[in-house]
Amino acid sequence: MKEKRWILREDYDKEVVKKLAEELGVDEIIATLLVERGVTTFEEARHFFRPGLDQLHDPFLMKDMHRAIARINEAVRHRERILVYGDYDVDGTSAVALVYSYLHTIHSNIDFYIPDRDSEGYGISFKGIDYAHETGVKLVIALDCGIKAFEQVDYANGFGIDVIIGDHHLPDGDHLPAAVAVLDPKRLDCPYPYKELSGCGIGFKIVEAHQEQRMGVRLCDVPDTLDEARRTKRDNLQLFLLKYLDLVAVSIASDIVPIMGENRVLAAFGLKVINTRPRPGLEAILTYGHIERRTPDEMRNHPEDKSYFRKELTISDLVFLVGPRINAAGRIRSAFDSVRLLLSDDPAQATLLAEEINNFNIQRKDLDSAATEEAKRRIESDPQMKSRKSIVLFDDSWHKGVVGIVASRLVEAYYKPTIIFTLSTDQLITGSARSIKEFDIHTALEQCSDLLEHFGGHKCAAGVSVRPENFEAFKVRFEQVVEQTLKMDSMVPEIEIDAVLDFGRHITPKFLRILKQFSPFGPENNVPVFESRSLVDTGYPRIVGSNHLKFSAISLLSRSRPYPAIGFQLGQCYPRMKKGEPFSMCYTLEENYWNGKTEIQLNVKDIRFEED
Repeated sequence: MKEKRWILREDYDKEVVKKLAEELGVDEIIATLLVERGVTTFEEARHFFRPGLDQLHDPFLMKDMHRAIARINEAVRHRERILVYGDYDVDGTSAVALVYSYLHTIHSNIDFYIPDRDSEGYGISFKGIDYAHETGVKLVIALDCGIKAFEQVDYANGFGIDVIIGDHHLPDGDHLPAAVAVLDPKRLDCPYPYKELSGCGIGFKIVEAHQEQRMGVRLCDVPDTLDEARRTKRDNLQLFLLKYLDLVAVSIASDIVPIMGENRVLAAFGLKVINTRPRPGLEAILTYGHIERRTPDEMRNHPEDKSYFRKELTISDLVFLVGPRINAAGRIRSAFDSVRLLLSDDPAQATLLAEEINNFNIQRKDLDSAATEEAKRRIESDPQMKSRKSIVLFDDSWHKGVVGIVASRLVEAYYKPTIIFTLSTDQLITGSARSIKEFDIHTALEQCSDLLEHFGGHKCAAGVSVRPENFEAFKVRFEQVVEQTLKMDSMVPEIEIDAVLDFGRHITPKFLRILKQFSPFGPENNVPVFESRSLVDTGYPRIVGSNHLKFSAISLLSRSRPYPAIGFQLGQCYPRMKKGEPFSMCYTLEENYWNGKTEIQLNVKDIRFEED
């Protein structure tokens, strides 16, 4: 197991923590967690713990939103054919499903399109524009892509096709495609206050803006300033928009965008929709994740319990159970199937589509497992490769749909910036890049841009294409950039610890109840990681699964109940724990649901024996 650095967060003002704890009447540990997340006042805490749709920003603050809505209205008024276009990943397919399903309620002359990963690649393709032209499309709404599609938008304009771009990726400075509207909070001249929406989140803001205009009321209107009729309109607007937030929550979870600010509101309400009235497509997918729905008798006997499933679903469930399956269709065959599943309102049809997509996911697992093992074999057998600070590998037999997953697995195993390449159908070498926390891989690719055909993404992940004759030169250049940028201590995985807990004093029912209200968890609002010291096992540790350590921990410093704990891939600690050696550990607190029972469990990230 790779050694890890433990970093105790201390980047906060202790006086602010103390004041906030007094104002809220909570433990200073809770106040510390809030201040670490940028919540420093009573009012900010109220919004954090009680998210509401009225906290969403006015969609018309987004640059070009008025132009986009005006063009959509023109298309609807003249019955022009509209094509909703999106990327083949979860964010893109959920965005297409959201905007298509909304527009379909007011306009029947509408279609959707997802590019083929192998033959068209990422983003707006010339083939997609040809399809639009051949089918009489006059307006393309491109979601989760398009911010750098300069040639493709010009190509569409040549056919008399207008394009609205709804993207969340970084633009090329202030250079934008010649679209009728470019919606992207990251464009330099966009005043929209929140910059981290997912692609599907941008799609939702289009729907929100259009529906607000239709109903003549806005979510951001303060209820107390409205008369009764307009308050009723505003309430109806909220109810109308709620049904789309399940898709936004899935995109937020799968695209790994920050879950703070507006995203946290969208994710919180999206999870409520999924947990109370999931759309047939999501329910069908979740059955393959062994998520049990409540029986009709259970619902009838407990009408006060609004939950649809026996287990309350979290962002983590969407990340691991829903995202990979929706992605699998685009990786193995066609992401059209994912959109059809998300659009389906027929449970029988949704079940058939979900079964097919689950089979794609099984194929995907086999492909990425084989490629990962081959990549590791090549790294381990080459001392020169092992000594490098980066990993760049190419194999023309690797499936294009899994190279991103393989790159992620190698980052997890070796903690180095990694790019995995395979051969594309256009005879370019195409790859997926994944990075470590301390390294901006998008900036590194910019320093190699003269050797690349295409690249795009963000600091943690990117897509990249290179001509075969430039591949070796790129590999050398990329390693040089990494070598000059990364220090050796940055290549040790880091565990960021939020606070030190005393089992007996801090872990109380009130503490756990408040901690649950920090959800939904995700980037910038991660599940809090705690450290506790001077612990021992109660005497019965054991190895479970492949190499997982199951034990119960008790504090030597204060009287406390023992807490059950699981440490994944920490089996090497078993002999010393069995001997009763005192240890410190960092962990998260979680609820373990098993056989209809829920208990508090410590999910252990790392263990250090005090003798060391």
